[in-house]
Amino acid sequence: MKDYLPICREDMEKRGWDQCDFVYVIGDAYVDHPSFGPAVISRVLESRGYRVGIIAQPDWKSEESIQILGTPRLAFLVCGGNMDSMVNHYTVAKKRRSADAYSPGGRTGLRPDRATIVYCNLIRRVYRTVPVIIGGIEASLRRLAHYDYWSDQVRRSILLDSQADLLSYGMGERSIVEIADALDSGLAVKDITYIDGTVYKTSDPSSVYDAVMLPDYTSICGSKEAFAKSFYIQYCNTDPFSGKRLIEAYREKQYVVQNPPAKPLSCQEMDDVYALPYMRGYHPCYEEKGGIPAIEELKFSLVSNRGCFGGCSFCALTFHQGRIVQTRSHESILKEASLLISDPEFKGYINDVGGPTANFRHPSCRKQLTRGVCPDRQCLFPSPCRNLNVDHGDYLTLLRKLRSLPGVKKVFIRSGIRFDYLMADPDDTFFYELCEHHVSGQLKVAPEHVSDPVLKMMGKPGNAVYEAFLRQYKRINAKLGKNQYVVPYLMSSHPGSTLKEAVELAEYLRDIGYMPEQVQDFYPTPSTISTCMYYTGLDPRTGKAVYVPRSPHEKAMQRALIQYRNPKNYELVREALRLAHRTDLIGFGKECLIRPRQLKKEKEQESVRGRRKEPGRKGQSVRKVQSGRPVNPGPYARRARGSN
Repeated sequence: MKDYLPICREDMEKRGWDQCDFVYVIGDAYVDHPSFGPAVISRVLESRGYRVGIIAQPDWKSEESIQILGTPRLAFLVCGGNMDSMVNHYTVAKKRRSADAYSPGGRTGLRPDRATIVYCNLIRRVYRTVPVIIGGIEASLRRLAHYDYWSDQVRRSILLDSQADLLSYGMGERSIVEIADALDSGLAVKDITYIDGTVYKTSDPSSVYDAVMLPDYTSICGSKEAFAKSFYIQYCNTDPFSGKRLIEAYREKQYVVQNPPAKPLSCQEMDDVYALPYMRGYHPCYEEKGGIPAIEELKFSLVSNRGCFGGCSFCALTFHQGRIVQTRSHESILKEASLLISDPEFKGYINDVGGPTANFRHPSCRKQLTRGVCPDRQCLFPSPCRNLNVDHGDYLTLLRKLRSLPGVKKVFIRSGIRFDYLMADPDDTFFYELCEHHVSGQLKVAPEHVSDPVLKMMGKPGNAVYEAFLRQYKRINAKLGKNQYVVPYLMSSHPGSTLKEAVELAEYLRDIGYMPEQVQDFYPTPSTISTCMYYTGLDPRTGKAVYVPRSPHEKAMQRALIQYRNPKNYELVREALRLAHRTDLIGFGKECLIRPRQLKKEKEQESVRGRRKEPGRKGQSVRKVQSGRPVNPGPYARRARGSN
């Protein structure tokens, strides 16, 4: 029966079910598409013969909302959503977002903050003995004690705060099937302690073998050095082949144990996951509410890989998907492409063919699938490893096949090209075809910054690599007779960036004549090297101190420097330049970022302030200014005040 999974009792009756094996509670609306984690997990379980029902975005203030499908035979599954609920709700400035792309009509307020914890506690109030299994990005990145940006404190493992029995982290296809089979065999959930890719609780760690004891929770709350040490141990044990079990101690004989990550999926296993009978859209019940905005970009996109060996410091992929790249076969992707083409809404454009990094189509070196990734070095940073397998041939062949399909006008690559990997390839064939067939006027890449000290903290290549990429891109487009541009993604206020480096970035933008419409301020999300640096002021890789811009005002200045041409940012830019001792960039020369503003009026106001300090002169100085001729501030200043 190909249909959406049951969301109510009536749906269960249509399938002839009197009980679900698993009830899956999710923070997003129900979208049955392989780009949505809950859809994948539920369909994988279904393929193994388990009955799965969906409760999407329940009313967390009502116990009845969690009972609509009855008591599951085996367990409740809980996922906060495709995005972390706190990131979904708040900007980096901790202001409420105005829309939620994973909710009907983009409405906000349909899920709680810290959704995984809230849903689990709701379930526990009603079903005290039914096992609760948590997973998804929110649980995965909070599986051990972590720094929480929104409360500015170190929080416990989410397994404890949620009162769940077991946590499945990373891409959970393997672990969820093993968990389901264990429960189905009659094994108590407290005895499921052996599955890779899971985290469990225990009061007796003596039975845990081959384990590394992390600094305890009290220690990491009291010492930032201990926190950085703990984090780096975790970071070095994210590989499924070399990773050790980790134990974290809490008070009152309470321990959290993380098993090693699950093994990566083979190509055939990836194909099997994407061949499951997804409905490839949102549930019809959302139609009258405006649909689910998040599906729009994904509906005509193709996932070709998962995992990333890029190793950017600010990215959580190392903790969630891992560094070993896993791929689907050409046949699997072409079969899915045929489904896109047959959709009545398909206009001939495939929006993306990629994954975390589009041009990674194989593990970075041959040893990874047997011995894992190197725990003490990166594949691309600070320079490409000598064992790095740089080859775009397979990806190029796949793109050619997709371009040749009847009904396909254009195949875009929007999930990101790793330009340093592209530059490491001595064969320019892919670069030429990228420019000729897969760019629509603008290619978006992510240098993130231009200052080498900041790039080093980011785990990104030096700026010279990006400059070489730009020259090559320009040269190839000239040969092809195309006038195409690069749009750089840039980040402000990353650890390591002082006002000096922020000014350096502004000068670079001045020289290329570009002002980005949007700027990403560094967002300290759980389980990244950058977030560890933000909280501790230490680089966990070296133990050395790192400058961290923390105050909202300094972050605003760094952000304003990137958009220095915006009149609204004038005062912030001027203040930043003065603090950075770069007032040489305030003037009328071509090298200047901003011009002096209202010089005569400012001098008069300074004179007034000086006279006001002199006894008996206050009234006289005020009258002099009031009777003086008004100074024309010029159109630039008028725009800054919002005048027409």
